Amino acid sequence: QVQLVESGGGLVQPGGSLRLSCAASGSIFSLYTMGWYRQAPGKERELVAFITSGDSTNYADFVEGRFTISRDNAKNTVYLQMNSLKPEDTAVYYCKAVLRMLTYWGQGTQVTVSS
Repeated sequence: QVQLVESGGGLVQPGGSLRLSCAASGSIFSLYTMGWYRQAPGKERELVAFITSGDSTNYADFVEGRFTISRDNAKNTVYLQMNSLKPEDTAVYYCKAVLRMLTYWGQGTQVTVSS
């Protein structure tokens, strides 16, 4: 069983930055593919970015070079650095861990981009 706890969300003005963190329990964090998803009100949850155990990364098209996903296996933590935030980035951001048939989700952290 893996528990994921997100943090770092909040209210930010357009053009601002936030760094989300997702801390994981367990001793095999380095083997997991870790992802960030988001869900805006009335919309389906969508992939933002993921990073594999080998540090390969992939981003949704809407990221457009503004976000960076990274991981620190020594701290069992995955990060999402978000720059140049737009109002349309407003959503609950979720962390996901995947290893073979195992999938775990965090509880989410709210990101609101508004002036």
